Amino acid sequence: MIKTIIIVLAVLLVAVLIYAATQPDTFRVQRSISVEASPETIFPLINDLHIMQTWSAWEKVDPDMKRAYSGAASGPGAVYEWEGNKEIGQGRMAIIESAPSRIMIKMDFIKPFAAQNTLEFTLQADGGSTRVTQTIFGPSPYLSKLMGLVCSMDKMIGGKFEESLAGLKAVAEKQ
Repeated sequence: MIKTIIIVLAVLLVAVLIYAATQPDTFRVQRSISVEASPETIFPLINDLHIMQTWSAWEKVDPDMKRAYSGAASGPGAVYEWEGNKEIGQGRMAIIESAPSRIMIKMDFIKPFAAQNTLEFTLQADGGSTRVTQTIFGPSPYLSKLMGLVCSMDKMIGGKFEESLAGLKAVAEKQ
């Protein structure tokens, strides 16, 4: 009887491991918000990493985290590095492309696990408001695929994207 249970559990484990391997090799999480401000008002709030940190929900996770800025003051070459508690981890972001309608940021996570992703903000004028879309995408290695079976990337970070965009909206609409 015990031998049968062990065989069934082993077969189930192998089935889960195989299923994880069939998951997509990339991930993408995206959220949007309408902001009652022009793209010209919103753009500098994202393009300057010093200002971005005033509305980013991630800053609230560990108010005591260490922060360092280097490179350009804003736009391409601007760099922000952080090291925080176990929830926020350690990493680096650098603006790699910057135009009034799109900002691309290279994100390198160091802890709790290494990952390289791209963060993109798009600004699309819509009458008197602007549609701001925040997207993160990147590779999904096997361990991420396996973890995704119990908790998707969308569920892990989607809420923080929504909170960050709401913070951006609040700051932009006050200007």
